[in-house]
Amino acid sequence: MTTTQAKPTMMELQEREHGLGHDYAEGSPHIRHHTIRGRLISCLHTLVREVIDQHGRCRVLELGAGHGTFTDHLLAAGAQVTVTEMSAPSVRILQSRYRHNPDVTVIHDRDGTGSWQVGGVDAVVCISVLHHIPDYLGTIERVVGQIAPGGSFFSAQDPLWYPRRSRMSMNLDRNAYFLWRLGQGHLRRGLATRLRRIRGVYDDTNEADMVEYHVVRDGVDEEALRDLLAQNFEAVEVQRYWSTQSGVLQTIGERFFPPTTFNLVARQRK
Repeated sequence: MTTTQAKPTMMELQEREHGLGHDYAEGSPHIRHHTIRGRLISCLHTLVREVIDQHGRCRVLELGAGHGTFTDHLLAAGAQVTVTEMSAPSVRILQSRYRHNPDVTVIHDRDGTGSWQVGGVDAVVCISVLHHIPDYLGTIERVVGQIAPGGSFFSAQDPLWYPRRSRMSMNLDRNAYFLWRLGQGHLRRGLATRLRRIRGVYDDTNEADMVEYHVVRDGVDEEALRDLLAQNFEAVEVQRYWSTQSGVLQTIGERFFPPTTFNLVARQRK
């Protein structure tokens, strides 16, 4: 008698990839490169300052906080922060890191749907997280419903939607990522993943494919996201830019290569 092994859930795949001891900075351009990191930190401080000036406080919901890299900057800007994470090991790190800070609440988001309610917030922040969420538009629609009038939404460092990108943009992006992978000593994994991409095959039991869900869904549709937010906010702005893991290629790409990722900020919730 044979038994069929159950397909792993997204939470289980996240925990395989982002388990205890995982270094989020290793493969994250927004943490590795000071030009991107500095720009994001500046945006977060501006967002929090604008909300505090208007409301006298800033309650932030941060989706997919990882180990709290940008949570620290939200707190430094004066925000009270509720953070969510799907990976249980990362949740434990967040709980330990902020156990003495009354301005931080940690939520274990087991299914990644954003179906929980945290009450009214003044801003939602998503940094390098939407491409991990299969139904990111549905999730954003739900969390936007929790933003108070006059509040803001900020998303950053997610891949632009593939069908609108040129072949040169896609090839530069994928080859830069592959070269970085080889430099990390992940030759076997890098080659196996590359072969699956060339064949158009995606393994829904493999965290290398499913945690980076954008490879299945063709990136993040920044224009669909903008249109969704425009129904709820007075002003929505999309900023496109190049990013990659390699420091050398990031320096070159910022000057010469086409955009691969984007920031989006929506202000003044209706």
